[in-house]
Amino acid sequence: MKRTIVCFGDSNTWGYDAETDQRFNDEIRWTGLLQSELYNTYRVIEEGLPGRTSVSEDPLFEGLAGISYLYPCLMSHAPLHLVVIMLGTNDTKERFALTSYNIAQGIVRLAHKARGSGAGPAGKAPEVLVIAPPPIGAAYIHTPIGKPMGSNCSEKSIEISQHLGNFFRGTDIHFMDASEDVSMNEIDYMHLDREGHRNMADLVKYHVKRILE
Repeated sequence: MKRTIVCFGDSNTWGYDAETDQRFNDEIRWTGLLQSELYNTYRVIEEGLPGRTSVSEDPLFEGLAGISYLYPCLMSHAPLHLVVIMLGTNDTKERFALTSYNIAQGIVRLAHKARGSGAGPAGKAPEVLVIAPPPIGAAYIHTPIGKPMGSNCSEKSIEISQHLGNFFRGTDIHFMDASEDVSMNEIDYMHLDREGHRNMADLVKYHVKRILE
């Protein structure tokens, strides 16, 4: 039986290419690389949505709060062996008025919801891996994305990984800090480029092997 992994995230899981304003193809996206390198014993399911938040309802766009979609998403793909959650970048938007600690709290809520979903084999708990995304570069504010994002996004994004690490220490939820080995592009400073997707795939593959094998 194949082991099934759901990757639940935002535009950096969807594969947004800031250079073309399109989507990277399967061979470039970290999820596609992960699938190809795990071969036929795994099934990697992309559940990336540009603009997705952890728990905040966006007043400008509908359907972006991860908390309301997570359970039906996981159950539709069940049985699952691993849920990978990488969110937080969009939660830094000024219009949500969240601190970095609040953002981490929302991600923790998602992780526990996934763990308690019963979407694992035989209705058991799936393993959950939370990834702290790379921080937003400070220069984002000077790009076209600066105005819709608002101020202080890069500062908040830097702090998320530390809060998440503290929250998950000693728990049964796995944690990976991508900020040390993966960086955002130098176009809008908040999306992965080709190298970022390659590095992300390598890191996630390591943790998949550690958790499931």
